[in-house]
Amino acid sequence: MNRRDAIGRVALIMGGAVIGAEFFISGCKPTSSGVSDLFDADHVAFLNEAGDTILPTTSSPGAKAANVGQFMAVMVRDCYEPKDQKIFLEGIGKLDDASKKKFNSKFMDITPAQRTDLLIAIDAEQKDYYKQQYKKQEADMAKHKGDAKYTPADIPNHYFKMIKELTLLGYFTSEVGATKSLRYMETPGHYDGCMPYKKGDKAWAID
Repeated sequence: MNRRDAIGRVALIMGGAVIGAEFFISGCKPTSSGVSDLFDADHVAFLNEAGDTILPTTSSPGAKAANVGQFMAVMVRDCYEPKDQKIFLEGIGKLDDASKKKFNSKFMDITPAQRTDLLIAIDAEQKDYYKQQYKKQEADMAKHKGDAKYTPADIPNHYFKMIKELTLLGYFTSEVGATKSLRYMETPGHYDGCMPYKKGDKAWAID
């Protein structure tokens, strides 16, 4: 699966444009090896656990097996604008604070079931956040209807939307995700317009 296709599928799952997609497609600036300058090893471990809660191990390896935490660190550093980098980094702290408030423990110390419960609640929160922001933006645009000089203000992104998007993008473009979760064909064969399908078959990793 190429980068453009992966971003398109993530956008379909998330129901909107992928944050930083224009940079992902055009190519991010060169990266250095190792953990991103914005993140330390604890951040990467935290993001791996958050990603593994979103995409846990089932019949296929989960997101942590693809090291999505490292992927997120590099992509946020190299493909996000400074304002979104700030939101993402602060979001890690907010996620930990939400865990302490709900379970009286840090995210890394709660059980997998508690992590799932927490992220479901935060996911609902981010969806409601965007719903309210779009309503405000529409009302503001209506007030300025006919004003050629008016430009609607950008809606600040929500940190959990970024985490979800990067988890999906990192996993399904990884070797683990492409070969273990999707059906993978290393070398495309002839065109077959009528492939047999059995209920429950995995999607293909490439088109």
